[in-house]
Amino acid sequence: MKVFKFGGASVKDAESVKNVALVLENQGFKSCLMVVSAMGKTTNALEKVVANYFAKVDYQQEIENIKQFHIDIAKGLFQEKHPVFAEINLFFDDIDSFLRRNKSPNYNFVYDQVVSCGEMISSKIVSEFLNESQFENNWLDARDYIKTDNTYREGVVNWKETEENIQKLSKEKNYITQGFIASDEHNFTVTLGREGSDYTAAIFAFGFDASEMTIWKDVPGVMTGDPRIFENVELLDSISYEEAIEMAYYGASVIHPKTLQPLKQKNIPFFVKSFIDPSKAGTKVGNASDNQYLESYILKKEQYYLTVNTRDFSFIAENHMKEIFSLLLKYNIKVSLMQNSAISLELCLEDKFGHIDEFVQDLQNGFSTNLLKDVSLFTVRNAKIDELDKFYKDKKVLLEQLSKNTLQMVIQ
Repeated sequence: MKVFKFGGASVKDAESVKNVALVLENQGFKSCLMVVSAMGKTTNALEKVVANYFAKVDYQQEIENIKQFHIDIAKGLFQEKHPVFAEINLFFDDIDSFLRRNKSPNYNFVYDQVVSCGEMISSKIVSEFLNESQFENNWLDARDYIKTDNTYREGVVNWKETEENIQKLSKEKNYITQGFIASDEHNFTVTLGREGSDYTAAIFAFGFDASEMTIWKDVPGVMTGDPRIFENVELLDSISYEEAIEMAYYGASVIHPKTLQPLKQKNIPFFVKSFIDPSKAGTKVGNASDNQYLESYILKKEQYYLTVNTRDFSFIAENHMKEIFSLLLKYNIKVSLMQNSAISLELCLEDKFGHIDEFVQDLQNGFSTNLLKDVSLFTVRNAKIDELDKFYKDKKVLLEQLSKNTLQMVIQ
């Protein structure tokens, strides 16, 4: 069994969906499960629906705009009276109906029920088009197979139940399913975290004991840096699971951080390839012996730099650390980098759920704080120690760390 994943950019319009069929023609489509993301920027648009709903402003026009976007794509793929148009209307009627009858004040719960519809619609359109293009497949609802707890927007996978569910599927057939979504024990939708479709693919690969997994991107593979930010970057032909995990942790956008562990557990080869040129080899992620130690650069934007001091300038002791990290856990804020001295703790933070102000306010009950917003974390992997000076040029460095061959800087 092979697992393919196609992201939003690869299905952003009718021509892109047609290109998916060309990729399958090039690669073969036999004993394969394909994971599909929401089309283009649909997730962002559905997030706006949820925000408008809670702000008690018009959200129905936004729903109508998203529906029309999908209808326009379908018009470029199907005959006028194809059943897929009724399916699209039904999905959007479901969103509107859910929001009309919803009584839950839980933002994250509502978010998951609404935003997940992007993947449902996208996968249905792609599945129908591929069936008409002689790529026979079965459409699956991922929520019937991937089971999690009820941590909405960041579901924790029940691996035993999920693996048992996936192993009931025949390995002789082809499947199309959704990225990003799962369900809890009450069958409410739970999402796996933003950009979680890669993780979905890894979960299915794990459950199937897949022979390989490929993520199709609009780049040639894993590069030594984002070519939109850094000059003279190179393609990494082969890297280890460990290196890929490190790169993802530090913020390399080409790989989702949770993707690698399930693949590494079962030693499933993982490829990152270009849907623009599918004949190219791309990047292989596998055993440590395959690793290329090229200098690589990662820039993680939209971070926060927080300095924490005790009010009486006493030492930052274990009891203080416990209190600070308990609040970080409470507000679901991730530490990207930290450094402590005798009387201060410096943190580079990532706030995916918009709780930074509440966190700092709560923290100020026992500490004095200074928060800088909109900073970046710049990481250099496999840094050449004798050439570090070049990285400090034209940068205002707030915090830095050098560990083995990894240089990290919080910059403004």
